[in-house]
Amino acid sequence: MKAFWCGVCGNRLFFENSVCVSCETPLGYSRAERQIVPLDAETGTYTDAADIVWTVCANLGLSGCTWLTTDESGLCFSCGLTRTRPNDADLEGIVNYAPAERAKRHLIAELDAVGIPILDKRVDERGVAFDLLSSVAEPVTIGHADGIVTIDLAEAEDAHRERIRAMLDEPYRTMLGHFRHEIGHYYESFLVADDATRARYRALFGDETEDYHAAIDRHYAEGAPADWQANYISQYATMHPFEDFAETWAHYLHISDAIQTADEFGILRTVDAASFRELVVDFWIPLSTALNMMNRSMGSDDLYPFVISDPVLDKLDFVAGLAAAPA
Repeated sequence: MKAFWCGVCGNRLFFENSVCVSCETPLGYSRAERQIVPLDAETGTYTDAADIVWTVCANLGLSGCTWLTTDESGLCFSCGLTRTRPNDADLEGIVNYAPAERAKRHLIAELDAVGIPILDKRVDERGVAFDLLSSVAEPVTIGHADGIVTIDLAEAEDAHRERIRAMLDEPYRTMLGHFRHEIGHYYESFLVADDATRARYRALFGDETEDYHAAIDRHYAEGAPADWQANYISQYATMHPFEDFAETWAHYLHISDAIQTADEFGILRTVDAASFRELVVDFWIPLSTALNMMNRSMGSDDLYPFVISDPVLDKLDFVAGLAAAPA
């Protein structure tokens, strides 16, 4: 995440700030400018350099969304991608809805930062939409199908998420991680399209035509291979090439975002690498090792509890190349 500053008093801001805590100026996030901008205190609007007037998303009070919009619906681009959400009478669902939307906004801002286009399914059939559902009311399976990403809002509750993480023996499980993983399935569906790309994909991840449901049954019956860390970023990635790709995509976003944050806050010098592989080896591995040790110094679990082998580096480099290619 990039660093933000108040355009009025210069105070440091967090991405979620709706008001500057120093000068009390109301704020909004301009996706077009990738900046947090001051709003007119009387009208609550922002006028950009082209004299276009923007207003804060209608979901400010509901989910804390500070993004600006000109849409007649009153919803910003991010909130407009949500196809299904809890109704206002579902108090528990609404409580969990806010952190899910916050994670989605983080994801979209990150995709914007690395130059990956994200399309709205309402206006382009190749686009994406989100169903944010709660397993408190009914069973929900987190996943992606035909551009629809489904997220279980119960995962916003720390106790629930930690219980699932421990049950599945996962080292890491977050709401943002779910969004990053599922959006990886979405991008694979049209970024791995031509024969040459498909051939390289299969050389790295395996044959995606393998029966997916049989692979799921095998994974949960037998677990991951004993030597999985030699070739995969996580145990879940061993299930099927689709999951290996999505896990690799998620880690590409984890690493890109963390390095940008470290760079913006002066923890790293300005990063310059010839390839994503070089970025990981020269910057991310030393940084994540140091951050893991910092967490241990505080008595906490490792920040990044993953081993990046040479085959995983090849996969990360492939995914990074897809992300950088013109859409």
